[in-house]
Formats: sequence, C-alpha cells, structure tokens
Amino acid sequence: MSREHLQILSVRVFSLLVVSSSFLSSPLPRAAGQDSEGRDGGSRVYDLATELVLSRYSNLTHVFRDELLKKFGFCIIDLDEDLNGAFNFSQDSSFITNCAKKMAGGTIGEILGRLCTAAEMQIYAGGILQTKKTTYLKPNKNCNLSAWISGCEPGWACASAEQVELKNRTYVPARTVECQPCCEGFFCPRGLTCMLPCPKGAYCPLAKINNGSGICEPYSYHLPPGKQNHTCGGAAQWADVVSSREVFCTGGSYCPSTIRKIPCSSGHFCRQGSTTEEDCFRMATCKSHSENQNITAYGIMIFVSGLTDSFKIKMANAGLIFIFLILYNFSDQVLATREKRQAKSRERAVESVRENAQAREKWKSAKDIAKKHAVGLSTQFSRTFSRRKSTKSDPLKGFGQAKPGSDAALPSMPTGIGEQSAGTSKGKEKEKRNLTQMINAIEEDPNSHEGFNLEIGDKNIKKEAPKAPKGKQLHTQSQIFKYAYGQIEKEKALQEQNANLTFSGVIQMAGDLENRKRPPIEVVFKDLTLTLKGKNKHLLRCVTGKISPGRVSAVMGPSGAGKTTFLSALVGKVRGCTVSGMILVNGKMEAIHCYKKIIGFVPQDDIVHGNLTVEENLWFSARCRLSAELPKPEKVLVVERVIESLGLQAVRDSLVGTVEKRGISGGQRKRVNVGLEMVMEPSLLILDEPTSGLDSSSSILLLKALRREALEGVNICMVVHQPSYTLFKMFDDLILLAKGGLTVYHGPVKKIEEYFGSLGITVPERVNPPDYFIDILEGIVKPNTTTGVTYKQLPVRWMLHNGYPVPMDMLQSVDGMVASAGDNSAHGGSTPNAVSEGQSFARDFWKDVKCHVEVKKDALKHNFITLNDLSERTNPGVFQQYKYFLGRACKQWLREARTQAVDFLILLLAGICLGTIAKVRDETFGALGYTYTVISVSLLCKIAALRTFGLDKLHYWRESSSGMSSLAYFLSKDTVDHFNTIMKPLVYLSMFYFFNNPRSSIIDNYIVLICLVYCVTGIAYALSIYLEPGPAQLWSVLLPVILTLVANYNENKLVSRIANLCYTKWALEAFVISNAKRYSGVWLITRCGSLMKNGYDLNHWNRSLIFLIITGIVTRGIAFFLMVLLQKK
Repeated sequence: MSREHLQILSVRVFSLLVVSSSFLSSPLPRAAGQDSEGRDGGSRVYDLATELVLSRYSNLTHVFRDELLKKFGFCIIDLDEDLNGAFNFSQDSSFITNCAKKMAGGTIGEILGRLCTAAEMQIYAGGILQTKKTTYLKPNKNCNLSAWISGCEPGWACASAEQVELKNRTYVPARTVECQPCCEGFFCPRGLTCMLPCPKGAYCPLAKINNGSGICEPYSYHLPPGKQNHTCGGAAQWADVVSSREVFCTGGSYCPSTIRKIPCSSGHFCRQGSTTEEDCFRMATCKSHSENQNITAYGIMIFVSGLTDSFKIKMANAGLIFIFLILYNFSDQVLATREKRQAKSRERAVESVRENAQAREKWKSAKDIAKKHAVGLSTQFSRTFSRRKSTKSDPLKGFGQAKPGSDAALPSMPTGIGEQSAGTSKGKEKEKRNLTQMINAIEEDPNSHEGFNLEIGDKNIKKEAPKAPKGKQLHTQSQIFKYAYGQIEKEKALQEQNANLTFSGVIQMAGDLENRKRPPIEVVFKDLTLTLKGKNKHLLRCVTGKISPGRVSAVMGPSGAGKTTFLSALVGKVRGCTVSGMILVNGKMEAIHCYKKIIGFVPQDDIVHGNLTVEENLWFSARCRLSAELPKPEKVLVVERVIESLGLQAVRDSLVGTVEKRGISGGQRKRVNVGLEMVMEPSLLILDEPTSGLDSSSSILLLKALRREALEGVNICMVVHQPSYTLFKMFDDLILLAKGGLTVYHGPVKKIEEYFGSLGITVPERVNPPDYFIDILEGIVKPNTTTGVTYKQLPVRWMLHNGYPVPMDMLQSVDGMVASAGDNSAHGGSTPNAVSEGQSFARDFWKDVKCHVEVKKDALKHNFITLNDLSERTNPGVFQQYKYFLGRACKQWLREARTQAVDFLILLLAGICLGTIAKVRDETFGALGYTYTVISVSLLCKIAALRTFGLDKLHYWRESSSGMSSLAYFLSKDTVDHFNTIMKPLVYLSMFYFFNNPRSSIIDNYIVLICLVYCVTGIAYALSIYLEPGPAQLWSVLLPVILTLVANYNENKLVSRIANLCYTKWALEAFVISNAKRYSGVWLITRCGSLMKNGYDLNHWNRSLIFLIITGIVTRGIAFFLMVLLQKK
C-alpha cells in the first residue's frame, strides 16, 4: 500500500478515533469497592458495565461535533446517523459483557481502564501518517525501544494502575500491568497497549494460530519470538478495506454484532460489511452464502412502475421494449392513419361538391325542357322568357359553347381534386366537366335553386353578411375542404372562360372571385455594380433596368455571367461584396429586407424536408409565413391551389425523400421547392434555376403556375438555362447577361430578335434563339453579322442603345475590358487597380486577413440588422411558430423512429458490456466503473444528438432568411430531443444496473444520467452547428475521453482547477456520491479516504447535478448564438 494512500486514510482514522474517545467523559479509578461489588453483584455488574459503556456512546458527538463537521464534513452528511450506524450497539452489546467477564478483575474499571485515551488515539493516527505500514507506530511511553511489553504486540492490551482521564489529549497513562489478549469485538493496534471497539459491520473474533505458517488468522500477524506464553489476541487494526479487509464482515455472511457472523440463507444476499441479510428480488438467483443477487434477468425486462427503498420492482412484462417495438414497426402507420383520415375528408368534400353540381345541372336541364314545351303561354310571358333566355345564351355563344345539358356544353378541365392516378375513366371526366359547367351556371343565376346549398364563392351570401369573415361558419374539416375545392373548381371554370388570360381577363376574374390583394413590389436598379471585397473583381457591373409586378422576367447568360449573384443582389442576400448603384423598391430608396415577409426566394438546390410529405412541407410553410389573421379555410385554399397548379395531387401524401431514402421524382421535388414559396403568397418571387433537371412538360407546367401567380400581380424573376422555344415565349421580359456581369439585353422577349437584328445578328432558321444568343456570348459561335459587331462589344452597344453612361475604361478598351472580365474570374473580371505581382507576401497576407475580417463583419451586420417592416403582413408570433415547429419535429422524429431504435439498441449493448465488465468495486465506490459509464454515455448521446441540428442546416438557413423565428426552431428541436434525454438513461440503466447491481439506488443513477445526457446534448448541439459533420463527430468522441482524463488527474493544481470546469468530473462525482452514501458502519474510514483522495464531497450531489444542468443550458445558449451568428442567407 502506497504511503500517499496511507496518509489519506490516517486522517480518517484519527477523526474516528477521536470521536470514539468522546464517550469517556470522566476519570474512572479502579477502586476496591468496585472490585467487591464486581465479585458480589454477579451478572448485575456486567449489565452495569454494559449500560455505562453504552451511555457514554450516546454522548459521542457533544464535544467534538463542530471540529468533526469542520474537518470531515465532506464525508459525513448526518454526523449522528453515521456514528450511530457505526457505534450504536444498543441492539446487541454482548461483546461488552463478554469482555467484562473475561477480564482478570471482572469489573467496570477493568474494561474502561483498558480503552484508549484521546492522546493514544492521536499516536495511532500520527503513526499511520508518518510510517509506511499500519503495523508500526511512533514510540510512546508504554512501547519504545527500551520497553516493549506483551501489550505492545498486535491484538493485546494492558491495564493501568493510574487514575485514567480518558478525555486528556496530552497525557498517556502507563499501561503495563495485567496484559491480556484484546477482547473479541475490539481491536488493539501494534505499538499501543489499549483497545478500541470495532464498528458495526466488522467481525472481530479472537485470532487463532496457524501451526503451519505461524500466523494468527484471520489477522495475519505473527507471534513475538521468544515469548512462549504469548498467544494470539484480537483484531489488530481498523482502517480502509484494502489494508484491513480481515476486519470486514465477509461477503456472503452478515454480522449482527462484531463477534457474530451468520451465513446468508437461500433467497437472501449479504454484501461485504453487512449487518443484516437482504431479500432477493423475484426471479433473481440467490443461493446460500450469496454475496450479491443475480438480477440479470431483470435487464431483459424494464420496470414500468414503482421502485421503493427496499428495491422492490413491479415488472410489467418488458413494457418499454414493447413500446420500442411499436415505435420501430408502427411509427409510419401512426402518421399514415392520420393522413388517410384527411384524405377521406378531402374525398367526401370533392364528392359533395360534385353531387351538388350534378343536382344543379339536372335541375337546370329540367327547367330548359319545361321552357321548350311552354308554347301555350301568353305573348308577354313568352317575350319576357325569350329576352331572359337570350341574355343567358349570349355568353355561351361568345365562348362557342352549346346549350347546358348537352355534351358540347361541358368545358374541358385539368385532372380534378382527389384523383390519385394519372388515368381516369370517361365517366369521371364527364362528372368533372359537369361540375365545371354547374359552377358556371351558379355564377349566372345564384338564386335559381333554393335547395342548392353551395355557399362557396356566392356573392349574394357575402352581401347578406358583409361583416362576417370569410369561412367563419366553416368548422369541420369536411366543410373547409368543401370551401376550398369549390373555390378551386370555380376558378378553373372562370379560367376556361377567360382562356386568353389577358390582364383585363384577370381583373375580371379577380373581381368575380374577390381575391385578396397583394401589395405590389417593383424593383428598379440603376448602374448596379458588385465588387468582391479584397480582390477588386467585378461580379456585376453597370446593370440597369427594372422588374415589374405582373410580369415574368427571365435572367439568362453563359456560366459565370453572375445570374445568381444578380438575383441575390436584388433581394439583399449578397455577402462579402461592395455594392454600388441604386436599388429602388416601389420608387423609394428602401432596403429590400423591409419586405422579406412577402418576398419568396427559391434556391437552386431543392432544400426540402425529405422526411415530410409534399403536403406537410407546403402546409408548414403556409402556416408560418401566411398572415396570422388569415382564416384556416383560406389557408387550406391557398395550399390546395398550389398543389393543383403544380400538378402535385398524385404525390401529395408521398414522402419527398432524401438521397439515402428514395421519395418522389426529381421534377416533383423541384416543384415542391417552388411551392414552398408560392404558398406564402409573395409579392416578389425570385427563383434560381427552377427548371433545371425538369423535362419540357414539367417545365411548362411549372411556368404556367408561375404565370398564374404573375397575373395576380406577383413580380416574378427567375434564372433559366437554355429554355426550349415554347418555354422561352412564355416569359414576358428577358435579362441577358455577358461574362463579367454586363447587360447585353433587358426588355420584352418578343423584341429581342428585333434588337439583335438591328445589330446585324440574325438567328438562323430552325435554331432556338436563346441557345444561339448564349453560344455567341460564350464565344462558341461567331455572330453572323454584316456590321462587324463582336460578342465583346455587345454590352457597350446595349448601353449606347439605351443612352446609359458608359465607364471610360469600357469606351477606351472595350475588347480588353471584356476579355479580362471573361478570363480572370468565374464570375467577373478585375478592375485596373488589381494587386501587382511585386507586392510582398506580408502585404498580401495582411490584405487577405483584412478582407476576411470585413466579410465576417458584413455577415454579422446582415444577421443582426433590424429594419422596419413595410410588408403590411403580420406573421404568427414566436409561440405560435413554436407550436408549428414542434408539430413538424414530432413528425420527423416518428419517421426517424427506426434510427432512434438503433441508438437505443447500441445503448443497450453498451449497458450489457459495461455492466458485465466494469464492475462497481467496493474499494473505490464504483469510481472506475462509473468512469466508463460517463465516457460511453457521453460519446453515444453526443453522436446521436449531432443529427438534431447538423442535418438541417440548409433548411434552417432558408427558413430563417424568410423571416421565420430562429428561437421557435431551436426550442422545438430541443423539446423533441428531451424524449431521448428521458429515455436513453432508462435504456442504458436497464442493462447496466441489473448486470452490475451497485449499492446505489436506480433512482439516483437515473437522475444523474438524465442530467448527464442533458449536458452532453447541449455540447453536441454547439459542435454540430459550428463544425462540419466529420469534425463534429471526431470532437464528440474525443471530448469525453480527454475531459475524463483531466477530471481524474489530481497531481497538478492547475489541472485540478481546469477539472472543476469539466462536466465529466461532476458527473463522476455524482455517481460516486450516490454510491458512497450507501456505505456506513465499518466502511466509514474507507468512505472518507476514497472521497478525500478524489476530492469529492458527499454534500455536493445536488451541486454536481446543478452544474450538469447549467452546463447543458449554457451550451444550448452558445449553440443558439452560433446558429444565428453563422447562418448563411
């Protein structure tokens, strides 16, 4: 045993010995009267001796309470309870009576006179402190080099002829007479001639000589040589379990007193140092002499109900495993059931609208037949009837339609609501045509049928109740769907009547439908120039023009022309660039960010949640970004209209899918990407290559939907790459850019060929005009011109054509400027002030650092800038958005339940392995075993928590830039993750605890693990947000190991101070404390020594948990700050 370990233990021994001396409150001389009384009184004397000794024990803490609590409060929670647990022999004090009977004098004084005084206890403690072995003490008055009597040998004690004052800390009485073996139930240290009582949980019988080895067993000391009359005595020492294991009651037996040891019976188990036997759990294996119970069977099942202090667990047939199986196998079905209910509501609504329309059609047909046979009516009635009939027939003639009721009168229409397959029967198509015709008839004569109860879109109803908000009476899901689908069918019918979709037709249709007005946004840009900071390279230069409401503008150009940069500049998403020129919003110098609530931006990448369905993606965007004052029926109408216009009916309930898990097709995913912005009813819609990867038909379908938005007054601008001729003609305006971000053409699509024709550039026959123009700008095709214009001169020609100011360098050297613009950069060229090659490395390095700082400063400015909101739209508040985010996160969690099940399975395996291998040892109170637990749980929970934010960075950046609440997003993710915080400790403990069976309660272990998982989850959030996935995983593995090593390193003060900031130190301390407080009696010295060695305190259990929780809260705050700070617009 090392010297340092002994030094630590000696302090504990000294404390307990001093405490033990406090029961000796007065001098007790050996009087003759006492002897006589002892001989004549018989058993009454022994009873009196026992009562006197026990009475002194009842006053143990009066004298030294303050001193003990001050010095040793770290290993004692309740001083009275701990000392009574060690030295309260009121239940069985037979060892005192037996000792009195065996003493030579047989009196009270014989017993009390042999007990160690306070001064002798100090010698015992000091000897342990100064020597390497506990069997040698410092020389004293009775045992020294010149005088070494039998009482100095281990296991022996002597009496004193002096009057003994046992509380005296300075005087050692002479004990040299009547030396005898130490009484059983007491221990007598080597080098002292006194004895001390063994604590409860110890077994201190008289030693017996082993004739073969000459050792006094079980205490392992030898008889002194040359002393033939010297026999084996009692116990020699009580210290920690490592150095005095023979004193501890052995495992498999229990010791109700320090002189009795009883083997454990079957069905019970007895740990080392036990005073009673404990009942085994049901189903546990407990044979006789069992030191621990085998409860591994409980690890296969998880408790689901109460756990009492006596460890009685009510099992429920593996209830938790059953829940996991449900989550694993039926998580998708839970959501699918809800989706089926909604689908049935939609189908019922469609069927209701169709039946009402058919009834309306039949009634009108019957009325027309009755009109034809009413020949015998009066001339006035006939004239009136004819006039009314002609009034209603004129619109039909104008549109080339036949009479109502005939097949020719049924207009064609797209696939109806509720159809889930591409092919439909002729009967269903006829029903849809009848539905459209009936909606037209309703518009013509709303009062013609009293029994018809289709309130949707009815003008007269609106006039009757002008103050009632739209959809106020629509409560049920079916009623809301009826409203939405009826409105959509009505819109389609009006679209067919206004097939040309002219602006006047749209105004008429808008007046009929009373659509909500969207605030118009016109963006005018003058001499717009973007220069990359630090490199003086132009990304855009001298771009002038405007994009207007109600028009679809296309931005085209070769690769590197700055098309995406141009759109980003319009909506204020450019970072790291110097912007010059003007951007006017509705003719005013206002920041475009003031309108971000009504601006939609569709990125080039399809940033869509793959574990949500098409409808769920669209609905979430609509809930968070539409006006909070908009009634639910109107929101349903908006979403259903977008689904219908984008042709997503067939896949509305299909998962979008990811790269790993296939979902809808790429074209459908692209349309969902566009639909996310359409459902928020933007006034300005910017799209970055929305037709990339789409076939011709899908592109046309998408552009038709966008044109419909434009006809409602939306300003639409989009980047396209070499569209087909049909698609090209569907655009209103074209912005054609050359390399270097220079404008070549900006105007109506129908006039571009005329403009280039004026330059002598004509498009060859059977060649797509946009392809030909881009090939010219790329330099692939030499323009077929008679004017000698080259592609490098086209930007200047456009400026001169429109009278725009031309920079001097472009006038002086058009070819050189454009050439450098096309060759020096992927996006643009460099200015004449470019950095020369002769500059020093230090200067270049400083310039790069300065540029980097400016870019970061620019990013911070854009992330935290607050501007006035001019969008006139009130979005849902943070709490309402939190509810929407929480609902979405729960759905995502359920759809990823199988991944969660794998995480739980790994934790189960870790619990089995560590529960089997890393046992919680009594010597260290589980410090080593719990160290592995802290590392494994931290590592596994961190890696799993990296997915919470690490996988959704792009989605968050998109949603945040559109004005959604970052706080609501973060809190919802964290809230859903609390399920793992609660369940993962339970999963791990279900195996570790029942395979290891430590003394600490499962409740204490569970509480510590909850706090630990909460702490490491916050750290994982910060790592996943700040780092890329690879480095984040590496740090998640490395941190627990490093911090655990730091927490267990106590040899350096600086490292110890750093350890106080490590969560692993506090988690390990909480585990050890929860286990150590279960050890009492004979374990007191071991407990205090181990806690002192590790620097732990029994009173710090709550503090440790609070530190873990605070660490979790602080790291979550850091993670949120990083999430907002590092977001990319």
